[in-house]
Amino acid sequence: MLRLFYYFGRCSELDSAYHYPPELFELLVETVPRLVRSKKALLDFFKGAGVSASVTTDIEKRLNEDRNCLNKYEITRLVLTRINEAGDPALFPRREIIRRVTCFEDFTCCYENDRLPAEGLVARVRQLVNVKDSFTRMNIERQAERQQRIKEQETKQKEFEHKQAAIASIRSDIGALYNEIDPHRRGKALESVLNRLFKIEGILIREAFTLIGDEGEGVIEQVDGAIDIDGEVYLVEMKWLKSPLGKSEVAEHLVRLFNRGAARGIFIAANGYTAPAISQCKDALHHKVVFLCEMRRIQLLLEQGKNLRDYLRRKAQAAISDRDPSFEPPL
Repeated sequence: MLRLFYYFGRCSELDSAYHYPPELFELLVETVPRLVRSKKALLDFFKGAGVSASVTTDIEKRLNEDRNCLNKYEITRLVLTRINEAGDPALFPRREIIRRVTCFEDFTCCYENDRLPAEGLVARVRQLVNVKDSFTRMNIERQAERQQRIKEQETKQKEFEHKQAAIASIRSDIGALYNEIDPHRRGKALESVLNRLFKIEGILIREAFTLIGDEGEGVIEQVDGAIDIDGEVYLVEMKWLKSPLGKSEVAEHLVRLFNRGAARGIFIAANGYTAPAISQCKDALHHKVVFLCEMRRIQLLLEQGKNLRDYLRRKAQAAISDRDPSFEPPL
């Protein structure tokens, strides 16, 4: 019967004065007196349900002075009215009275002419409480779903705002690279900035790393980063040179790719590529998926708030289907 409490636990939010709705109140007034044989038993019923002595003291006094001054129905109406008006402090006895009525099963203790009416009235109380409980539970569930949706929306909004702030910082850092005159520092800074971007977009697998030879050769290979697009691993090579990227710079990265089985390749250059470099990548497409990106294009993508993953995916598709490593999808 605990489910019956949903409704009555929330009644105070619906009606600050009368916690029992009128239809239930009147039904209880008709039902409770029939469940007991005497006025004393009626008062004991209310006391057993947790009704405060302050509610019944004057009633008992009046009955002691004149046993016929109040009948059981009048006593019930008076007690229920008082606990309704008591507000939240009387929440427990209100709930307990409902529980006792809806759980009542032994009608042999009732007067014989009250048994059948009592059974019918208890059934009506159960039905009414169940109907109210169903609507209330549905309202509670709808409210909980609404609150959950609001929470999810707030979380998504915060994540979006955090991402936008991070992208704004990346855009600023990329712009600052144009003022860096040291090519080595500029190149390392570019790796860091773009790996941050890949991380924000959720596609970064590994930041820049180096491989050391097993026989004391020192650093034998350096990879600027590795990312994942649709389950495919792409090794990324980033270059910030004053002139377009040439055939020799491209060849170095292609060698790494051919030594790594299924790994694919992405070039990112600040100032484009020479025709021979593009031609070399096009030839490589017969054996390996590789495509070329320009830094200014990525900057424009960020300025327009476009998705980097989608941009890279379309370039990969063009490289595979059209053998075009330098294809630029419209933004």
